[in-house]
Order: sequence, then structure tokens, then C-alpha cells
Amino acid sequence: MRDNLGSMYDPVQLRTFLAVAQTLSFTQAARRLGVRQSTVSQHVRRLESEAGRQLFSRDTHRVDLTEDGEAMLGFARTILQANERAAAFFTGTRLRGRLRFGASEDFVLTRLPEILESFRREHPEVELELTVELSGTLHRQLAAGRLDLVLAKRRAGDTHGELVWRDTLAWIGAPQLRIDPDRPLPLIAFPPPGITRARALEVLEEHGRAFRFACTSASLSALVAAARAGLGVMAHTRGLVPPGLAPVPSRAGLPELGDVDFVLLHGRRRDAAQDAADALAAAILAGGDRLHRAPAPPAHPEPA
Repeated sequence: MRDNLGSMYDPVQLRTFLAVAQTLSFTQAARRLGVRQSTVSQHVRRLESEAGRQLFSRDTHRVDLTEDGEAMLGFARTILQANERAAAFFTGTRLRGRLRFGASEDFVLTRLPEILESFRREHPEVELELTVELSGTLHRQLAAGRLDLVLAKRRAGDTHGELVWRDTLAWIGAPQLRIDPDRPLPLIAFPPPGITRARALEVLEEHGRAFRFACTSASLSALVAAARAGLGVMAHTRGLVPPGLAPVPSRAGLPELGDVDFVLLHGRRRDAAQDAADALAAAILAGGDRLHRAPAPPAHPEPA
């Protein structure tokens, strides 16, 4: 086996692999990369041939990472980041400017801070301003020209934005919570214009399920605390279920919420800050699989 990972694996194929891994769709990956679906399939086949392992299990309905595919994620990110650092060093380009970045509340408990820390370390002359808000609010601020780049959810059926990953929405609550089918569903939700709130109300009304608001807050921490206290259920991304909460069992009879897309959206500015926005967008896309994984808890020191 060659001992130089960088020369063994083609960066173009690795970028294609990451796009498929994050969207779990060859079609969506092709749209993100601006290539044909057959090209995506070809890149994945060549990468699997180089690795000598199957990286995806796929049939006509679903694409999933294999165990070897999960392992390849870390290697792919490392190789691509090394390539980008080398290119920036030898071209002598240094990004500058003020970058106004907006992220939805969902990412507070994920590894987005790690990606931002790495970006600031590699681009120290960029003034990064972070706004954490509801997805609907971020969409409005972007449209008003107050943000340069947004990472947020989009409504079902919308096609704008660059897909980072797709997940399923689920009803979650305290594990001991019991739902009484004869009483209004106690709902924990963001205020308007929260996208998960809108989706929850939509499906409940479609299915004629009565509900009441048990807790409303713009703070994800407050909603999680209310859910842990057993005050009710909340609609939340299945891949980002906070500790202490669990999906509501299907026997509770709650209607399905469908999928949710997390996307990147660019502002209209075309100046030095846009180069910084493009670089941050590339870093998020390269590390998108980490965004739906909680950071590891801090290690506790051994007792003396």
C-alpha cells in the first residue's frame, strides 16, 4: 500500500464522496457539484476501487454509509483541508474583510464551533460576526442585506440554497412522557417564524390533532429544558436529539413530520467579504457530516 494518502486519493473524488455522504443522494450531490449524476457515480466507484472497500450501501430507495465509508469521512476531510492550506500558502492569498455569518439555533449543540474555530485560525484577518437566530429570521435578514452567509433550515418544497445535508424531523420528549390521545397535545415550540414550528402546526392541523402550547421560546436551551421536565413534545431534527430526550414512540399516533433540509445561502454582496463567505461555505460543506454530531463530552480527570 502507498503510504502517502494525499497521492493515493484524488481530491476531486473525495469532494464527490463528501457530497454524497452529506446528502445521502447521488442526485443531490450532482446538483451541489454542478456535474452529471453519472460523473458522481464514476467518482465514487473509482474511490472505492482505490480504497479496496465499499463506501456506500445503496439500492433503488436509499443510500447509506458503510462502516468503511464512515472511516473515510475523517481521511477525506484531512486530505482536502491539507490541500486547501497548501494552495493558500503558495498562492499567497490572504482573506480579509468583515464576514456576517448567520446560523440557526439547531447548531448550538453541534460541532459548528469547531469548524468556525478552524476557519478563524486559517484566516485570522477575516472579522467574523456570528448571528444565532431562528431559520426564518435568518432568511429575512439575508434578504435585507444584513448577512453575507447563512446556514439554516429551509421549508419543505423550497429549492433555494446549497444543500448541506437532509434529515428527518421527529417528535421528541422526555423518555417517561406519556401522550394522552384524548387531550390536546402539549406542544413545545419556537415562536414564529420558526420553520420546525410551522411544520409541526401544519401536520397537526392536516390530521385534525388538537394541541396546546406548553412552552414557547426562541432559546433552544429553554425548549430542551421544558421537554426534559416532561411539559410536552417538540418537533426536532432526528439526528440532533439533545441528551435526555428521545423520539416519541410511533404507538403514540403522532403524524409524521417529513424531512428537513439544512442549506447554505449567500448574500448579494460582491466584495472582499464574499471571498471569505465562499471560503467558509467550502469549510462547512467539507465538514458537513460533523454538523449533525454532538461534540464529545469533556473528559473527566482521573481521581488522584
